[in-house]
Amino acid sequence: MKKLLTLTAALLLVACGESAEQVRGVTDTEIIIGGNHDMSGPFATFSVPGTRAAQMMIDEVNSNGGIHGRTIRYIVEDHAYQVPRAVQNNNKLVQSDNVFAMLLSLGTPHNLASFPLMDRNNVPNIMPLALSGQMLSEGDFSRRFAFGADYYEAITAGIDHIVEEHSLTNLCVMYIPSDFGEEVNRAVQDYTAANPSMRLAEATQHRQDESEFTGALSRLRAANCELIALALAVRPIMTVAATARDMGWDDVKFIVSQAGFHTVIAAAPGGSTEGMYAASGWPDIEERRDNPETAAWISAFEAQYGEFPSTGAVLGRIGTEVMIRGLEAAGPDLTTESFLAAMETLDYSDPVTGVDVLINAEKHGATSGIVLSQVRDGRWSTIDVLE
Repeated sequence: MKKLLTLTAALLLVACGESAEQVRGVTDTEIIIGGNHDMSGPFATFSVPGTRAAQMMIDEVNSNGGIHGRTIRYIVEDHAYQVPRAVQNNNKLVQSDNVFAMLLSLGTPHNLASFPLMDRNNVPNIMPLALSGQMLSEGDFSRRFAFGADYYEAITAGIDHIVEEHSLTNLCVMYIPSDFGEEVNRAVQDYTAANPSMRLAEATQHRQDESEFTGALSRLRAANCELIALALAVRPIMTVAATARDMGWDDVKFIVSQAGFHTVIAAAPGGSTEGMYAASGWPDIEERRDNPETAAWISAFEAQYGEFPSTGAVLGRIGTEVMIRGLEAAGPDLTTESFLAAMETLDYSDPVTGVDVLINAEKHGATSGIVLSQVRDGRWSTIDVLE
């Protein structure tokens, strides 16, 4: 009798058009995606435009009928760059909102704190706005898809190019004590340790909201720093550059990682960041204005949001395009497993951002190569592409 009732219940589910094994975050008409962001803290300059670009692409997909008949709903929570809030948000998104995957979530420590719950619930992490090596090494690799070169790789390659070109010997670093900052600091430490001709002249640690750098820069200047790697938030980076200029310290060079490669830094008031270097995985969108597809995307973004699509928006576009193509390739019978398998087949060039994407079973970093840029006349200009 018990077996008969179980069989009857299963047949009723099929008759009603429902699956006995529901895929989390997926219905016949919708796919729910989450994003854990800094919408009001020190890295809001990445999350705000990033989520806008993502939503703009999602709206376009939805207006055209969705993906295999399903629209996408993107739920964004604000952690203000605070790890406890990120954990709380993640609990909501995974356990209450029942998201299928996370997209573009910002912050290395924030992602790392969220991974255990995501792994237990089989939730993929797609293109987080956190480019530390840990994004592809912590937890289940099969569920992680990142932008490409991490902070360590990018800053090491950039420093090596600048040191060789300018025959520098004294290297310094200013960083926040987060996983991101520590990764850049470790890259600087390792680089000097591996190069006998180089000297780590000084390293200074800073709060994420620090705004006064005169004392630290005086200390670095006394140490004869020639190149300083900055692992700080966007506004502090501009403050450091302006303070050095006001001190008359005009022969020091600065380099930032992907976390500092932002449109607003290049356009800092008074040209204080002129000459600053950045090591990233993509060129600045300003350089592609003459490309028709790029120009059309810039115009559409400006029309919808009343602002130029800064670097955060570029990352939002790249990451969302990866997710959309993965969902399309997974087919109408969407499951987490079919999505992960589909993601490992992506191979395309984005005409808007100029980024080449290649993902396979061994490579979950979507892009390849490191672009070295420098601020010239208030804009980032590509100097070289480093392999």
